[in-house]
Parts: sequence; structure tokens; C-alpha cells
Amino acid sequence: MTSAHSQKGLSFFGWLLTLAVVAFAASAALKVVPHYLDYMSMKRIIMSVETDKAADITTVTDFYTHVARGMQVNSIQDVDLNKALSVTLENNRFLAHLKYEQRDPLIQNIDLVVKFDHEFSVGKP
Repeated sequence: MTSAHSQKGLSFFGWLLTLAVVAFAASAALKVVPHYLDYMSMKRIIMSVETDKAADITTVTDFYTHVARGMQVNSIQDVDLNKALSVTLENNRFLAHLKYEQRDPLIQNIDLVVKFDHEFSVGKP
């Protein structure tokens, strides 16, 4: 008979539980990462208003058009621009507020929710 000290490693059920936890974490990551990549792209598009001299963005409508084009180029389709972005023009600067949330089903009635809320102050080019 072998003693407990000579046994090493996980049992079958230990490996099964470890595999289930890793699979759950990978599944959640695969659902969250695309939303963060879209958000980072949205931030980059909004900040590009200041650096893009050729765009000639002078009005709030021009700002929305620029962001909509950037979203189309980056294939961002899950964000409703009119609900997520509010832009005002004050003192020759655009004040943009990007606020939205994304939901993905995780397990039956449990959803994965990510919320984004960022304010920008972007100067005219």
C-alpha cells in the first residue's frame, strides 16, 4: 500500500474542475475583449478630430460625421452613435461625452455587462 506522501498531481476530477474554470475564464474573455477593442477604437477616432487637419471639422455635425466614418472603417456596428455620443461646442473646443454599455449573454440568464464612460475635450484642427 502506498502512502499519501508518494501521490503527486491532480486527480481526474481535479483536472476536470481546473479545465472547467479555465474554459469559463476564456469564454468570458472572448466576449469582453472585442468590446474593449471597439471602445479603444472609438477613443482613437474621437481624439483624431484634433490631429486630422484634412478633415476640416468645424461643426458638431461634422464631428458626428467624422466619428461615423471612423466607426464604419473600423467595423464598429454594435454601438448606436446617436445614443452613445453627445457633443457640444464651447470656446472653440468640442466637448464629447462617450457613454454606453454592452451586454453579452454568458450563461442562460446571466449577462456579461461592460460600461464605458469617458469625456473628451478636443480642440478644432
